[in-house]
Amino acid sequence: MSKTVWLITGAGRGMGTDIAKAALATGHAVVATGRDPERVTAAIGAHDDLLAVKLDVTNPDDATAAAQAAVGRFGRVDVLVNNAGNFIAGFFEEISPGDFRAQVETNLFGPLNVTRAVLPVMRKQRSGLVIAITSTGGIVGQEFCSAYSASKFGIEGWMESLAPEVAPFGIRTMVVEPGFFRTDLLTPESTTYAEPSIEDYAQRTTQTIANWTSMNGKQGGDPAKLADALIKLVSQDEPPVRWVAGADAVQMVGKKGRDLIAQADAYRDLSSSLAHDDD
Repeated sequence: MSKTVWLITGAGRGMGTDIAKAALATGHAVVATGRDPERVTAAIGAHDDLLAVKLDVTNPDDATAAAQAAVGRFGRVDVLVNNAGNFIAGFFEEISPGDFRAQVETNLFGPLNVTRAVLPVMRKQRSGLVIAITSTGGIVGQEFCSAYSASKFGIEGWMESLAPEVAPFGIRTMVVEPGFFRTDLLTPESTTYAEPSIEDYAQRTTQTIANWTSMNGKQGGDPAKLADALIKLVSQDEPPVRWVAGADAVQMVGKKGRDLIAQADAYRDLSSSLAHDDD
């Protein structure tokens, strides 16, 4: 069929809902997934080209079933958007090992599960685009975000390595690195704070949580505009392999790039003198 078929995870709220609506409004077909398909449909609105499917990204069987449902309804999957995720915040020493693993399970292994289910479809087609919504937290680490950044840095490395593996099959990859957008990420439903347990961190924990809470609903970025821009980028003959989304994100990523170059240059002579003497 002529329609581009999108499979979007975490489409029941936030940025996933906006991306699904933008794709449908542009004439695409959308397989919108979430833990509760009825909630997904309610958030996006009924549409002839919408298929809502249950998908817990941490469940590989759900991922396989969602890919099969997409092919069963629309015959193909052209664009996969790995969007589902959450935020476990806190100082590293206060984040339990279980919670840290749970963060990586959702934000990193979740996209791995879904992509692993969709790639055979795209390889058979000899075409497709795999998109991962990461974050500036996947480029720049900061305190209180160790688990979240670990998961997002992981996605960055995985996607960068995946790109040359699937390119021979006509499959492209794209990483989207949003800054602060007015999504549901900082709401109680998406954010879990580590239980305070170490006095040395107590004052900073209280202040940091207050800052994050006060930011909720006041972030500068408009997710609907991001969704519209993403649709336009995907329609290009060669979509970008990395899209830094938001003025704040451009500033942060630019600074990180300059810092990396400066760090590489700082000990250039020493670093360049480490070869075996007999070479």
